[in-house]
Amino acid sequence: MEKKKITAIVLAAGKGNRMNTPVAKQFLILRDKPVLYYSLKAFEDSSVDEIILVTGSDQKEYCINNIIQPYQLNKVTQIVEGGKERYDSVYQALLHIEETDYVLIHDGARPFITKEFIEEMISQVIDHNACIFGTPVKETVKTVDSNRYITSTPNRNTMWLAQTPQAFSFEAIKKAYTIFYKENNKNQVAITDDAMVYETYLGKPVKMIPGDYRNIKITTPEDLTIAEAFLNKELSE
Repeated sequence: MEKKKITAIVLAAGKGNRMNTPVAKQFLILRDKPVLYYSLKAFEDSSVDEIILVTGSDQKEYCINNIIQPYQLNKVTQIVEGGKERYDSVYQALLHIEETDYVLIHDGARPFITKEFIEEMISQVIDHNACIFGTPVKETVKTVDSNRYITSTPNRNTMWLAQTPQAFSFEAIKKAYTIFYKENNKNQVAITDDAMVYETYLGKPVKMIPGDYRNIKITTPEDLTIAEAFLNKELSE
């Protein structure tokens, strides 16, 4: 079978306001390395062919001088300036891809993705064309109204927490994003991940692949503490 070209898009343009730190969450130091390093290293060691890193306009030099060059992350072929929202950053990256078969889109603030999970996702996307990692919820979920009164209790057995990477046929996800922008629905539809763009604008299903509960997104100071605990456990094993 002909080898498929795989491109990873790693998103690192967020400001991380919920961390309450002057440094964006993806650049905070975790066990003497920036958080962003860990996911880039996992993709570097995997079978993906290229990595497109998306950062803020004022973060490019930092990434080159403190992450890409020191750790010889040679698969990072482009650094693209991100947009205001996450979906803007993804779209900019898609526009900079000349030719590929599949894309894996990953949040740079998720440092615990592994080479093994990346390989699993590559295998799955070739089979399904669109798939994401996720984990079943462990607790009861409630929906509430604007006054925080409970309106319903969804069946927990059908509820999963979405993770990244999310993987798609390149042509399909680019088409979905193009329709999204052409219809100018950014203010009407609260887009929170790439699977939602795919589902909404192509009307096609996305396969959920069991992920890893450790594949957390570092968003708050508490998450950084949990991440340190994960690393300490790894070192002790």
